[in-house]
Amino acid sequence: MPKLDWIGKKAVVNHHREVPFHLLRSNEELSVGDPGSGNLLVQGDNLLALKALLPYYAGQVKCIYIDPPYNTGNEGWVYNDNVNSPEMREWLGRAVGKEAEDLSRHDKWLCMMYPRLALLKEFLHEDGSIWISIDDCEVASLRHLMDEIFGRQRFIACNVWQKRYSRENREAIGDVHEYLLIYAMNPERFKEKRNLVPLTEQQAKIYKNPNNDPKGRWRAIPMTAQDVPHSP
Repeated sequence: MPKLDWIGKKAVVNHHREVPFHLLRSNEELSVGDPGSGNLLVQGDNLLALKALLPYYAGQVKCIYIDPPYNTGNEGWVYNDNVNSPEMREWLGRAVGKEAEDLSRHDKWLCMMYPRLALLKEFLHEDGSIWISIDDCEVASLRHLMDEIFGRQRFIACNVWQKRYSRENREAIGDVHEYLLIYAMNPERFKEKRNLVPLTEQQAKIYKNPNNDPKGRWRAIPMTAQDVPHSP
């Protein structure tokens, strides 16, 4: 199977095993609800948090959803793509060493993602699945990374979700969608145990079938771009 390589990879492929276990400490002033309910809100470095949670939840999680930095190169973006933050530079210096000085932002992103994904795999139940939001910037790299860590045979789908209905006039071609990568520990069980959620009648009202299409109701979507005047 083809594998992705990048500067710093050798230093991070086993880094998740080297991260020490940490004890989670409760903040009584910020705590609410029943302490024994099992609900947790953990604040801190997610690599350290995952390692702290692993002894309690290893092999027990049925569904993981993550929304990692998209690595757009815009450090002021809403998803906090600041791979040059002091915290990230310090971690790369410790985990990767002097080689970290030569990393591109894509190398940094891959170094950051690998140990976290490796730990997340250890949380999943045999019936578990992981869902990851991403966009064009790193979807190809993430797919190779997931194939290597989880196994290509566990790939379920790369779903496209439409984030806007009119094109954004950005760069050469408008951007209207992002991706959702899905991997399952047991793809066959995943297919058998899907819980399909039917449309409610309220949700279905926006779909019509004026031409009696045998496939059922449908909805027309305008293809005009934002802020572009229509021809007379």
